[in-house]
This record gives sequence, C-alpha cells and structure tokens, in this order.
Amino acid sequence: MKKILSSVLVASLLVTSGFATNSKTISSDALKVAKKDAKSTSQMSVVQEAVEAVILTQKVLVDIAHNDKENAKKDIEKAIGKLEVVLAKKDAPVMLPIDYSVNAVEFQADVSTIKKTIDAVKDLLDDGKVQAARALLNTLQSEIDISTVNLPLASYPQALKLAASYLHDNKLKEAQDVLEMALSTLVHTTVVIPIPLITAEALIADAQKIAKKDKEQALKHLELAKKELKKAELLGYTSSSDVTYKILDDAIEKVEKEIKGKNKAEKLFEELINKFKSFKDNATTSSSK
Repeated sequence: MKKILSSVLVASLLVTSGFATNSKTISSDALKVAKKDAKSTSQMSVVQEAVEAVILTQKVLVDIAHNDKENAKKDIEKAIGKLEVVLAKKDAPVMLPIDYSVNAVEFQADVSTIKKTIDAVKDLLDDGKVQAARALLNTLQSEIDISTVNLPLASYPQALKLAASYLHDNKLKEAQDVLEMALSTLVHTTVVIPIPLITAEALIADAQKIAKKDKEQALKHLELAKKELKKAELLGYTSSSDVTYKILDDAIEKVEKEIKGKNKAEKLFEELINKFKSFKDNATTSSSK
C-alpha cells in the first residue's frame, strides 16, 4: 500500500514540462495522471498467488457442497501450495492485495461555492432535515479513493491447513466452517488522497520550473495553488502534522514576493515543497475494516 500511495502522490509532478502552461491545464493533467497511476500501480501490487488461493478456497466450498471430497482435498492442497510460494519469499508482506478499485470524486467548485454549500448543510441540520443535509454533505468530496482487498498472510494459510486436516478426517462441515471463516478475514483497506493537494503540488512544481522564464504564469500557478489549499481545508482534509494550512499559505506568499522582486526563489521553493510533502503525506488517510 505504501508503494501505491507514494506513486500516486508524485504522479502530479510528472505532467510538468518546464514550459509556461495554463494553470488549469496543469491541474487537469495532474489529476488525469494521478488517476491513471493509481490504477496501474494498484493492479501491479496484486499478488497473483493470493488471488488464486482465494479462488481455490471458494472452489473447495463448492466441492464440499457437492460432497466431492477428493476434489476438495486436491483443491485445498493447491491453495496451500500457492501461499507457500509467497511465504517462502524474503520479506513477504503481512497483507497480500488480491483485488482493488480506484474511484475519483471531484467537487468542481470555487471556495465561495464550497462555503455556501457548508452553510446550507448547517441550515438543513438546524431545521432538522438530517437526510437532506446528509445528501448535500456527501457532495463535499474531492478525492481519489484506492480500495484494496487483502489476504492476511499471518492467519489465512493456517486456516487452510486446518480445513485440510478436517477434510482428511472426513469432517466436511468443520472444514466448511473454517474456510468460510477464513474468507471473512479478508481485510478491506481504503486510502483517501485529497485531489486539491494533488493539483496544488503540480502547480507549485511547475511554478518552480518556469519562475525564471515566465514570472506572470508562475505567479498564476501559485495563486491557484493557494486556492486549492483553501478548498482542501474547507473540505476537511486536515493533517495531524505540525505543518498547517496557514504555514503553507505563508510559504507560498514568500515565494510570490521573491518572484516579484529579485526572483531568487530557489531555496524558498525547496522549503515550500518539503513543507508541502510533509503536510500532504499526513493529510492522506488510510482506513481498514
């Protein structure tokens, strides 16, 4: 999962070219690349042996339902063998991704509209219209969600071995119960990446590249980056980091001031990018169930 997260978070930087580019184009391209990268990296992270082990587990349950003990034994031995291959690898992960989905929801509105929508939600709640408020509140999202189904390597193989033992003892019901329990232990993880932070990062990166060649466009990038940060703040994408939205906003303004002056902003850009990365990593959330 860390590999997925790291790859997606830097995806927006890949779209910048070093030539003056419209700020909206930078933002749009950054989001497209981030979505594509999230899908491709998630797909590559899937462990095929784990996928096949789960499919075989489901097949064993079908075998048991048909009272086909011989095929049940063969299939569960194959499933165990698939996971033994993974267990034999050095530094085998605790969780093995077997499936994924990537969903992007973008709230395409300016800061003013977001504020008005939040106020409307509050008014609905004050009037006791909870469901209407809930429906409106659900629109206040601008994020890429990477959802992964994971096989727990610490327990799943042991469950298969226990079920295999029951099968060899002709205890089909016990084997069925163990396998159903094993399938219920699959862990669902979701990583939420705020889109405003992806676009702001891309804008800052491109501003750094073109600051010497095109001051005006670099300043436009930074102005839009500040608006994206404000959107992220209003939408509730907060961070446990000491780096706050105010600190980032102040850092951008320092860069803007230097660009307007002698334009020796290289060090300030580096400081801004480092602060931004720290904040962004902490604002990106992960949950499991």
